[in-house]
Amino acid sequence: MTDTDLNERSADVIVVGAGPAGSATAYHLAKSGLDVLLLEKTAFPREKVCGDGLTPRATKQLVSMGIDISEEAGWLRNKGLRIIAGGTRLQLDWPELASFPDYGLVRRRDDFDEQLARAAQKAGARLHERCNVGAPVLDERTGRITGVEARVGEEKTPVTFHAPLVVAADGNSTRLSLAMGLHRREDRPMGVAVRTYFTSPRHDDDYLESWLELWDRRGAEDRLLPGYGWVFGMGDGTSNVGLGILNSSSAFKELDWREVLKAWCASMPEDWGYTPENMTGPIRGAALPMAFNRQPHYTKGLLLVGDAGGLVNPFNGEGIAYAMESGHIAADVIVQAHARQTPAGRELALQRYPKVLKDTYGGYYSLGRAFVKLIGNPRVMKLATERGLTHPMLMRFTLKLLANLTDPTGGDAMDRVINGLSKVAPRS
Repeated sequence: MTDTDLNERSADVIVVGAGPAGSATAYHLAKSGLDVLLLEKTAFPREKVCGDGLTPRATKQLVSMGIDISEEAGWLRNKGLRIIAGGTRLQLDWPELASFPDYGLVRRRDDFDEQLARAAQKAGARLHERCNVGAPVLDERTGRITGVEARVGEEKTPVTFHAPLVVAADGNSTRLSLAMGLHRREDRPMGVAVRTYFTSPRHDDDYLESWLELWDRRGAEDRLLPGYGWVFGMGDGTSNVGLGILNSSSAFKELDWREVLKAWCASMPEDWGYTPENMTGPIRGAALPMAFNRQPHYTKGLLLVGDAGGLVNPFNGEGIAYAMESGHIAADVIVQAHARQTPAGRELALQRYPKVLKDTYGGYYSLGRAFVKLIGNPRVMKLATERGLTHPMLMRFTLKLLANLTDPTGGDAMDRVINGLSKVAPRS
């Protein structure tokens, strides 16, 4: 191997996975002057299962990455959330806050992910597509990760990449984390999302729509399931229609969720177009790893971001905002560690990463785990859907809680209650 080859395959940091978490990490690292390798197993554009709806939390992160989020650049803005349950429809605008914009966005994931990866590339990260990462490279003496083995290109050429730090942004399956001995915690909630696209006259809806009643009608008695359905207009002639379900239900493993989605769509008004002949692609599903379901988030030179670290919000199944935020946090920690003059100093700085995550999300995610257990009880879920929507003030509070949209200092009484609860909840 020549010195040129070695330099091309070595960096300050390797980021594995160019989804929102990996691209955000790589972007902020590169903007800070670090040499970053961003390794993506597929080629852009590529499909990802998602609702495609972005809350103001995710919008803020896009702004921080310098992404052009104008309507002229192909982004569809949304004003808030429309909630439907128990025969009631309630339309709630996103709250006006100092910390977050008052609008969300919609963009298809195949295009969305590529925009973030190209932004990281423009910032200076070296992006390798069709780079399938396998085993970590470990220091035999210390057990620290010092790089990764990969197969590159259509020929699957074996290549070794080297860096003193590696970021696992390889999603829920996160083979890299598993190879480093980091397994999923069974005591944390898990969800599943299934979705498809339909051509529909509702494609330009400026509210995200959430249906809080999903029924299993197979038995003698109908069962209300712990989850929700969504309808997000894409602005391109299609709607993204899907559902998210929590594993807190006995029905989680026994139901065919694609069939549940088909049955739900069949119950919709015919003029909306959510019929088989208007479906533009297959129904696809994906897991939603929630509430820090893989820990620790740093060990022996490896940092976990996004779905690899179980960063999905257990209240609402949102993952993109937390993927990008955790990437930003990880990048800040790495940049500070890189500036330390000794290995001991760098390690001390890196050990701070899990603590920052727990300080940022730990209490809120603990509240989310309690919420998941509550709505796993069909009676509680039924009461919440029947009674909650008749109280707009309560629902505005619920929107702030579920979407994690508060001002951390100041704010209104709702913000102070939510922030106070998050502070006193365990940060585990």
